[in-house]
Amino acid sequence: MNEEQLYAMRHSLAHVTAQAVQHIWPEAKFGVGPVVENGFYYDIDLGDTKISEDDFKKIEKEMRSIINKDYLFERSEKPVDEAISWAKEAHQPYKEELLNDLKRAGTTVAKDLDATEIGLVAEGQSAIEAVSFYTDGDFTDLCRGPHAESTGKVGAFKLMRVAGAYWRGNEKNPQMQRLYGVAFATKEELDAHLNMLEEAKKRDHRKLGKELDLYTTSNLVGAGLPMFTPKGTVLRDKAAELSNQLRMAKGFQKVWTPHITKKDLYEASGHWAKFGDELFLVKSQETSDEMALKPMNCPHHTQIFASQPRSYKDMPLRYLETTTDYRDEKTGELGGLSRVRSLTQDDSHVFCRADQIEAEINGLLASARELYRTLNMSLRVRLSYRDESDAYLGDVSLWDSAQAQLKAAVIANELDYFEQNGEAAFYGPKIDFMATDAIGREHQVATVQLDFVQPERFGLEYTNADGGVERPVMIHSALLGSIERFLSVFIEHTGGWFPFWIAPEQIRVLTINDTVLDYVEEITSKLTDIVLMKPVKYNEVRYTTDSRNESLGKKIREATTMKIPVQLIVGPKDKEAHEVSVRTQKGEEKIALDSLREYLETL
Repeated sequence: MNEEQLYAMRHSLAHVTAQAVQHIWPEAKFGVGPVVENGFYYDIDLGDTKISEDDFKKIEKEMRSIINKDYLFERSEKPVDEAISWAKEAHQPYKEELLNDLKRAGTTVAKDLDATEIGLVAEGQSAIEAVSFYTDGDFTDLCRGPHAESTGKVGAFKLMRVAGAYWRGNEKNPQMQRLYGVAFATKEELDAHLNMLEEAKKRDHRKLGKELDLYTTSNLVGAGLPMFTPKGTVLRDKAAELSNQLRMAKGFQKVWTPHITKKDLYEASGHWAKFGDELFLVKSQETSDEMALKPMNCPHHTQIFASQPRSYKDMPLRYLETTTDYRDEKTGELGGLSRVRSLTQDDSHVFCRADQIEAEINGLLASARELYRTLNMSLRVRLSYRDESDAYLGDVSLWDSAQAQLKAAVIANELDYFEQNGEAAFYGPKIDFMATDAIGREHQVATVQLDFVQPERFGLEYTNADGGVERPVMIHSALLGSIERFLSVFIEHTGGWFPFWIAPEQIRVLTINDTVLDYVEEITSKLTDIVLMKPVKYNEVRYTTDSRNESLGKKIREATTMKIPVQLIVGPKDKEAHEVSVRTQKGEEKIALDSLREYLETL
């Protein structure tokens, strides 16, 4: 089954879901039922009646009854005014609202509508002539399609969850019940997906974060503001160190910028107009300056560039800064480390000549590949372009040039890529790296963005070889992106079994009895002297000792539960032979104490 057929199948199942709900609860009022990744949902208003997971079996039973009847999906059209009358007669106010917007503006997309007019009754001439409906059996729905041929050809499905969702994403609107389902062409594919979801539950970074003591949250601190424990801080620091080392090897230099900034900076950059509602505002008791906690670092780096005259001979200038930014995300969108209000970015910016763009992008692509190879995560690339909306700054011709250059660099580096309109930053197109984790899920991680807009807005200049003045090109890059979000992906990718070099506790020494305590001191003395240089430089070995008067079996179970990558088991025979018993996920082996450094360097 191709993607178009799968889309039509999932879209059809959304309709079947609504039809089944209407059979069970005839008073149901419906919003929209689109296709989403791996499935579909339908927004439903049942008044005071709440759908629970206990209701899923009877809904699915009714869905299967509809499927078994193999109703044809029959398309029809109605003039808009007739369609509005249909919605009124069917007591479907949400459909009526959508139809009024279609009549007035020819679209239901909120961002393309006048916010003051959304949902109002449309008078006068219609912007479109007719709208389409699909009917299967006793159910008719406003819909553009496409659909499967009939209800009997909708594959395998399962209802998964129900969540609250404000109508059209507006908190001032009624809250509906969003009923989610997954769907695949075959039962085998569905079962594989459900098995993956079960594995994902085991790997959930929120669960593992607590079990492995990596981070915590506090209502007194606030939502979306995680605090990292000593173990979690090791993960953060080592990931950032690797990212920094890879970029510094390409000529990047560290800079530092403050965490609060005058509003003026973001007005100049364009961020205030675009993201003003997402900023944390800061009030001074001394001055009248309007200030904000910084949400990003690029405007600050432009000011470092602008702090002195620049020549073509100075180019490129490469800055990196791993620092925490702050964004006032909606409380309902916060979750674990995936979406936070304090996000630490391994941010970097290149200011270069136009003839240096290709080389700089190639260097950043190479660094990203090396980082994710080290993390054992495969990558592909999304080329994120602008769409036809007015959400972007800068001349269209500059955008076309930038998009072409990014695509050429990706092709030259033989990267697996796909293109997507509407995913660009407001100031330029970008390369988004998509990493696949151990259970097959894809996550956006690193990014490289080309920017002709901010140098123009800030009046950045350099003197060219002829003595004239030119604008530099600005390249944004973050290899990890948000470190918090990266860690949410990485924890789940590894299932908490972190590679040796980044593991918060790399080694736990386990004693069989007290007769070996003096030998344990000799072992830990050697461990203290070991400093690993790959893949992160100056990485001191992190170890603990468990010499409690407990059984070895209990000590091993506890170390395994905490997912310690290396357990050194020390007994009288090991002491006598001057060796240690090394236990890892791969099994057990004996290592001479004098060879321990060499062994650890191979992990």
